[in-house]
Amino acid sequence: MEIFKYLEQGDYEQLVFCQDKNSGLKAVIAIHDTTLGPALGGTRMWTYDSEEKAIEDALRLAKGMTYKNAAAGLDLGGGKTVIIGDPKQDKNPEMFRAFGRYIQSLNGRYITAEDVGTTVQDMDLIHMETDFVTGISPESGSSGNPSPTTGYGVYKGMKAAAKEAFGDASLEGRTVAVQGVGNVAYALCEYLHEEGARIIVTDINQEAVKRAVDTFGAEAVEPDEIYSVDCDIYAPCALGATINDKTIPQLKAKVIAGSANNQLKTNAHGDQIHEMGIVYAPDYVINSGGVINVADELNGYNQQRAMKKVETIYDNLIQVFGIARRDGIPTYAAADRLAEERIQSLKQSRSQFLTNGHHILSRR
Repeated sequence: MEIFKYLEQGDYEQLVFCQDKNSGLKAVIAIHDTTLGPALGGTRMWTYDSEEKAIEDALRLAKGMTYKNAAAGLDLGGGKTVIIGDPKQDKNPEMFRAFGRYIQSLNGRYITAEDVGTTVQDMDLIHMETDFVTGISPESGSSGNPSPTTGYGVYKGMKAAAKEAFGDASLEGRTVAVQGVGNVAYALCEYLHEEGARIIVTDINQEAVKRAVDTFGAEAVEPDEIYSVDCDIYAPCALGATINDKTIPQLKAKVIAGSANNQLKTNAHGDQIHEMGIVYAPDYVINSGGVINVADELNGYNQQRAMKKVETIYDNLIQVFGIARRDGIPTYAAADRLAEERIQSLKQSRSQFLTNGHHILSRR
């Protein structure tokens, strides 16, 4: 792997390799862009087929966080860590404390959080060595479980998508097909129920389905049926890549808005639903409530302030839809453009400031 060539092509700033023989730590920290502020992104622990795959995953995820944080309006850049190992077998306290010391050595350029394969308890161990970590125990000043906040953000984003598709942000009387009823989707269903939406749910976990049916009066369907139900809004809240060649012909929804990551199997599928006139709320914009919530911890967590910031997901998506119309592009591309324009604007203003400062010094 030609690492510097890879970094140059993706315009990455830094790649840090972390090794601790005593604890077995093998980690890669990727920092993509810090134009807007310190890089924020979680720590993932996974069994990779090769070290190269681990590096590629860290870089890919770090760039994704740059776009997510920028589109969310946060003054934060993008970064990510992958720890190579089996999260069920290879963890030990010394590993995360050693990793915390590596984070501390970056002097605030990178701030971590929980991700796949890591827990609040792991973040607490990191916190013993550094303050540059979020998602720690509530007793230590954390925001706690981010799922309700993420669900609230998806609800607000869904209203923005409804406004774009139907001319009215109200979800009262709308039929929403929710795929997956985990913690985030359950919170979403609560808001939908309060507003008077009709809810259709599916999940491989029948207990989760029963809870939604009993609590919200939802209608249950089999997992394969969720794509073809008569509904206004399809909300993918489970696995990624559910918008694909097989499912798109089945869709009756005019809106796709849910919490799942990587909802489009490929960009070509985003082009296809755009041509069909389906309003798609890009996943990393609509599901950014969690990162907005943990970012508030950096200022001393205030729930009311965090929830107010999460509400701006509505405005962010309105901007995305406006860019899509302005430039005649699908919304997934418009979301990228929103993030890129925000980063580029700050880069240009800094360049102008430095140029003006140079002219002033020259005149002196």
